[in-house]
Amino acid sequence: MTDWKVPLYRPETGPAEADAVAEVLRSGWLSTGPVTQDFEARYAETLGVHGAVAVSNGTAALHLAVLALGIGPGDEVVMPSLSFVSAAATVTLAGATPVFAEVSSGHDLCLDPADAARRITPRTKAIVAMHYGGHAADLTALAELARSHGIALIEDSAHAPATRTPHGVLGTVGDIGCYSFFATKNLATGEGGMVVARDPALLAEIRRLRSHALTVSAQDRHRGGPSVYDVDGFGLNYRPTEIGSALGRVQLAGLPAAQARRQAVVRHYRENLADLPGITVPFADRLVEESAHHLFAVLLPQGTDRAGLQDRLKTAGIQTGVHYPPSHLFTAYRKRFGTGRGDLPVTERVTDAQLSLPLYAGMGTEETTLVVEAVRQAWTAP
Repeated sequence: MTDWKVPLYRPETGPAEADAVAEVLRSGWLSTGPVTQDFEARYAETLGVHGAVAVSNGTAALHLAVLALGIGPGDEVVMPSLSFVSAAATVTLAGATPVFAEVSSGHDLCLDPADAARRITPRTKAIVAMHYGGHAADLTALAELARSHGIALIEDSAHAPATRTPHGVLGTVGDIGCYSFFATKNLATGEGGMVVARDPALLAEIRRLRSHALTVSAQDRHRGGPSVYDVDGFGLNYRPTEIGSALGRVQLAGLPAAQARRQAVVRHYRENLADLPGITVPFADRLVEESAHHLFAVLLPQGTDRAGLQDRLKTAGIQTGVHYPPSHLFTAYRKRFGTGRGDLPVTERVTDAQLSLPLYAGMGTEETTLVVEAVRQAWTAP
């Protein structure tokens, strides 16, 4: 691996996480059990919801949402193409069709409610609102759009754990909220995720599908419950481990302080990059406190040699990324659904111009200054 001066991300773990994992190992119970149940309860309390279901990863969370809503062959789900491919994959694997829609603009990289409305048909079963980089999509407009058509609103809150905004806590406004605790996320357990739902019956269905639709769990059998179980549906093994849940409890407790440190990095970026000619900083008109700040994205002027800029930053020891290649241009989706370049001109302009700079809670002033200086030098280099 490259010895980065400042990597794109760096997970923040320490003695508390190590102690939590060691305690699980000493307990002798590694799969879903009491630690997971406690993590679920703490997460639900933090969000102010009636319950939460921990799962093995964020893709599992999205897949369970699709399955619990009964989405299948012949159905359509409207979603942004500017997102990680997992939402489109889970819909496709259910036999339904992902219908890709535009983002609002270069200043707002979340799903455009007006374009989403134009793509709704009698076959539409749900809308997926992805909170890009931890910034809230227009949930007021999207929730009203979903209600007016009698369809579900799924919040892809992979970038926004326990994030309070003027719209509400992200993930709790729509019918189902899905979170990811992947190693790069603000709340990181290596792999992991969580699902919440407004309807308790829907959340119970998600919990049932998480573990093969078994009528008796392994933990219940271990406690002396019935040793024989039935299977009353078609579920999957999307259970988390106790190790991941132990990490999650520690990370959840430290999340407010970590978020404050991310906000400080973003303030520094905004103050010191705003004068670069042609650079657009999406969401810069929003208050810093209203986002989880999972990503710090900038948009480069049309015609910029992005790869060349990235190479100059790499030489300076600064890692960068692109979030994300648009889903509608991936080979599998072009072949399966006939999508292609020109379908989403706003999204395509954004994704051609987007560049992610390092952002993680452990970044101090020294690292942030290094990035700013490297960007300014690379930007003015011939």
